[in-house]
Amino acid sequence: MIETTHQINAVRRTIGTRILEAGEARVLTISQTYDTTLDDLWDACTSAERIPRWFLPVSGDLRLHGRYQFEGNAGGTVERCDPPKSFAATWEMGDEISWVEVRLSPEDDGRTRFTLEHIAHVDDARWTEYGPGAVGVGWDMGLVGLAIHLSTGGAPVDRAAAAEWMGSDEGRRFVTLSGQHWAEADIASGTDPEVARAAAGRTIAAYTGAPAD
Repeated sequence: MIETTHQINAVRRTIGTRILEAGEARVLTISQTYDTTLDDLWDACTSAERIPRWFLPVSGDLRLHGRYQFEGNAGGTVERCDPPKSFAATWEMGDEISWVEVRLSPEDDGRTRFTLEHIAHVDDARWTEYGPGAVGVGWDMGLVGLAIHLSTGGAPVDRAAAAEWMGSDEGRRFVTLSGQHWAEADIASGTDPEVARAAAGRTIAAYTGAPAD
């Protein structure tokens, strides 16, 4: 499937805040560099034909101000689009609305960096319970799909094999490491280490079905 330690270490994770009209929001940032061109990465992230190859089936209108819907997941509105550098959209699940912003930037070595920010109003109780890993682990898994897609010449990810891998010991190890790294990002942002690691343990347990420590 993918080499777990390499993939975990290839990703940058940070936690911050941003002031919006409705008040302070939490900002989760995840980033990875891929061995492809800016135009190819843009196409992989914005083409309705390519997105399902590595992420989820998508329907709707992916143009500026269009509405989109990921199968079994979030939908929203494309609010900003600056090809091939960035786009932003609402991320709506039920009655909860957050925002995602994606930036692509060429690196000096010819590769291209993908950066995603997920901006959300999260109450303190929920943050204390699960921390950033509640959504961060999911984005980590999304970047695995993108890495596989780009490293295989744009081939679709084998969903059956991916599901089998996620249920394997190695898949659970990936989720555990992801949750732990999000806890470290949370600590770096100022959260008490004991609180952050306890929240990560509960998130890891929720993803893997294993008892929380």
